[in-house]
Amino acid sequence: MKITGYSFGNITINGNTYTSDVIIYPDRVYSTWWRKEGHLLQVEDLSDIINAGIPVLIIGTGFYGAMRVPDKIIDYLRSHNIRAHVEKTGDAVNLYNKIAHEQPAVAALHLTC
Repeated sequence: MKITGYSFGNITINGNTYTSDVIIYPDRVYSTWWRKEGHLLQVEDLSDIINAGIPVLIIGTGFYGAMRVPDKIIDYLRSHNIRAHVEKTGDAVNLYNKIAHEQPAVAALHLTC
């Protein structure tokens, strides 16, 4: 998967444009990702990612970084052998394109705020 464009509320992945938050797996895009509480990431929001067993997760916290990722989430991911990177979504996109080219990675991206 390759992200070729990102702006507030829009992302283009492999030629397809999405306007809702997404989770990008190595082989597919889940295009209607929504969290239990919109701007607060919780373990329940990541259950499918954890079950996928992919060792790298890149979390995009939004254009302005409004989505909070508590330290307990990072600790929980680490306990499941998942290395998490938390960035504003623009930076997360760049990081994903770099890392996913080198190794399996998942990106969970909040596109607005």
